[in-house]
Amino acid sequence: MSTHPDAILDALDPEQREVATALRGPVVVLAGAGTGKTRAITHRIAYGVRTGVYTPTAVLAVTFTARAAGEMRTRLRDLGVAGVQARTFHAAALRQLGYFWPRVIGGAPNRILEHKAPLVAEAARLVGVSVDRVAVRDLASEIEWAKVSLVAADDYERRALADGRTAPAGFDHQQVARLARAYEDVKSERGVIDFEDVLQILAGILAENRAVADEVRGQYRHFVVDEYQDVSPLQQFLLDQWLGDRNELCVVGDPSQTIYSFTGATPHYLLGFRKRFPAAQEIRLVRDYRSTPQVVNLANEVLRRGGVSGALELRAQRKAGPPVSFMAYDDDEAEAAGIAAKAARLIANGIHPSEIAVLYRTNAQSEAFEAALADAGIGYQVRGGQRFFQRKEVRDAVVLLRGAARSADPDQPMPEQVRDVLTTAGWSEKAPAARGAARERWDAMQALVGLADDLARTGPATIASLVAELEERAAAQHAPKVEGVTLASLHAAKGLEWDAVFLAGTSEGLMPISLAETDDAVAEERRLLYVGVTRARVHLEVSFARSRTPGGRASRKRTRFLDGLWPEPDGGRRTAPSRGRPRALLTGEHDAALFEALREWRRQVAVEIDKPAYTVLTDAVLAAVAEVRPSSASQLARIQGIGPAKIDKYGAAVLAVVARADGAKNFS
Repeated sequence: MSTHPDAILDALDPEQREVATALRGPVVVLAGAGTGKTRAITHRIAYGVRTGVYTPTAVLAVTFTARAAGEMRTRLRDLGVAGVQARTFHAAALRQLGYFWPRVIGGAPNRILEHKAPLVAEAARLVGVSVDRVAVRDLASEIEWAKVSLVAADDYERRALADGRTAPAGFDHQQVARLARAYEDVKSERGVIDFEDVLQILAGILAENRAVADEVRGQYRHFVVDEYQDVSPLQQFLLDQWLGDRNELCVVGDPSQTIYSFTGATPHYLLGFRKRFPAAQEIRLVRDYRSTPQVVNLANEVLRRGGVSGALELRAQRKAGPPVSFMAYDDDEAEAAGIAAKAARLIANGIHPSEIAVLYRTNAQSEAFEAALADAGIGYQVRGGQRFFQRKEVRDAVVLLRGAARSADPDQPMPEQVRDVLTTAGWSEKAPAARGAARERWDAMQALVGLADDLARTGPATIASLVAELEERAAAQHAPKVEGVTLASLHAAKGLEWDAVFLAGTSEGLMPISLAETDDAVAEERRLLYVGVTRARVHLEVSFARSRTPGGRASRKRTRFLDGLWPEPDGGRRTAPSRGRPRALLTGEHDAALFEALREWRRQVAVEIDKPAYTVLTDAVLAAVAEVRPSSASQLARIQGIGPAKIDKYGAAVLAVVARADGAKNFS
């Protein structure tokens, strides 16, 4: 790479180059999906360093996910720039708070509370509020919303009512306020702080302690904030303290990708940036390098037909690809099976499984796709599951690699040495034929092999440098790519992209979600669909199922967001048949006692897996079981709404409930 500063600009389009050369703030970059915003801002930082405008250690680049921060550091390193701090808000704040705590507060910093749930449950007991696991989760989320929105517990009731915010189900605003106060008291007694406290305490120190503020502001002189449409009032308050009275700030965001309002995020700061900084330079990135014209046109139309305010109209830069596919399936099982079959065909045609994703609105929808992919022999990973670097096989492999680094043969290529080391941990050149845990372990170690190959391709590399890379990635939770189809909620898919995307379950009630009752909430659901569409590079299928269960009433309608875009007015161009099997004939009269016993069993399961009860089995299925009273898996399989995956997971337990009821009946 040329060391001349202008060489950094050679790979940029005119608008990206404008971003890269706008070295003095304030600057606001409105960047649509796939327009190369990360490229633009990392080249801006690199150009600023190369021209001498920036000192690397004086730049703080902030983003919202550890993965994005890791990606930014990797790109800066590839551009030959070291020393720039690229971190999440929480990581940057935690680093500074740990440094200043002994001086300002005294003693060692308080322990960070990783999960709110135990203390929320204790607070609920203290104020006499009855809670279960689901309620604790919802209350913890509401406390988090209040804190990131800078709403004190004493002011929660007033603010929530003024904003028209609904309290978590089963509670009123006054109860939530009392519980929030108790939660803060419990934290103080335990000597712990939560993640929101990290930002609050640091911002408070900077606001009140001039000496500390001057030290931080003397260290960091230039700020870049990515995904600025997702900033919360608390994060903005901390950013204000970092800045002081300066304006050396570059923010990047897309109002069309605002999808986290429920967490306290708001596009207000992005949309109002030029009002706060009238002299700010505004640059728009609209050239979409990610997706084909077919995908881009659909994305643009989704926003245009919804009249989304501030939406950027993307301009596709890739050559034409296949048309977007629209599919209406008979039922959820058929949809999952159909998508698995098409994923298999894409893989057979040369697309890597890791370049395929199935996206859906709620996490509860993943189970059907997991079962269908497993039945098809296709590996998959559920985004939001166990973190890569917390897997036992990964931790063990890193230990082995760390040991091997001390006695590595300098004459043997690093990737070969890595393969030798991982072979002792159970890795093999050929993937195991069976699915399940064995294949998941192999996939994880294969990702380490792939990372070793990638490092070796970019220049001289040793096992020691690989271990250093892994340690840096582990700290940032920036996992290497695992070879498997990705299953993810639309929220979890933000910031990612794949060659092929299956956008499933796009029916009313799921898209928009039935909980979206206000105009603002529905508008956010439309933006969520837009995010899903723009994850696809080439292949995109949008689908829904007319019925929840095989043979059920076809009462579902495709989402209103695709009005005028779906090929046929009835909501489907083609219909994929469901997998048929003989069904039990029902009269509608069931054993009430058995039905209640089944409902109690389902309630216990739902608590254990921390999911809504209906995701286990619906009332209609339980009623059918209570009427048929099956005594075998084959009889259970004849009941509508309980497919192979549900039978594998719950069949034995359901049959046991029926057997106990029959035994009690016979005994009496």
